[in-house]
Amino acid sequence: MKNYHISLIRHGRTDANDRGQYIGTTDYPLNDRGRNELYDKLDRFVYPKVELVYSSPLQRCTETAEILFPHKEMKIAEDFRELHFGQFEGKTASELLQNEDYRTWLKGGMDVKPPEGESVAELSVRTYQGLYKILLEMMQEDLQHAALVTHAGVISNILTCFGLPKLDPKQIQTAPGEGFEIQINPQMWQQAQAFEILGVIPFLPEESETF
Repeated sequence: MKNYHISLIRHGRTDANDRGQYIGTTDYPLNDRGRNELYDKLDRFVYPKVELVYSSPLQRCTETAEILFPHKEMKIAEDFRELHFGQFEGKTASELLQNEDYRTWLKGGMDVKPPEGESVAELSVRTYQGLYKILLEMMQEDLQHAALVTHAGVISNILTCFGLPKLDPKQIQTAPGEGFEIQINPQMWQQAQAFEILGVIPFLPEESETF
């Protein structure tokens, strides 16, 4: 049975990222610094050769996809939008420290959510559904390698919930324009809802034959 590769890539930098704000559903574009960083990485590193690009619907992701994969078809994947931060949206950690709901949320838990926001459990359900849809489409269209441009929180959730080997959350920090390469075996996915984590991307030119 064939294996299918997906390159999980975090979007480029925005003004809200630079200010340290929680942004989930707010549709910020890339800022100039973010665009320049992406073009610099294209010059210095090698991104995987993919046949199709999936992207979160938010423009910081679609703009990143257009920069990194300008000649590839892009499909919007609604399931991979960022976590909905509810009442925390647009605020920084320092602005929220005295908020009791925020302190409770920071303690963690799959079902804890910001007021009017989304829980990690809810995010996990939709990312599972989204991966299943992508895998089916890749199988139906005989695609071996796709990119998925999404958000740091989404990538962390995907790898934590479904990735093998299990990584320490500190190992799943993704810089703008960077991410992880995964390999999905349909039988393993069906039986264990798991995939293999192959490594980080992009990579140096001498490593370009790895994936």
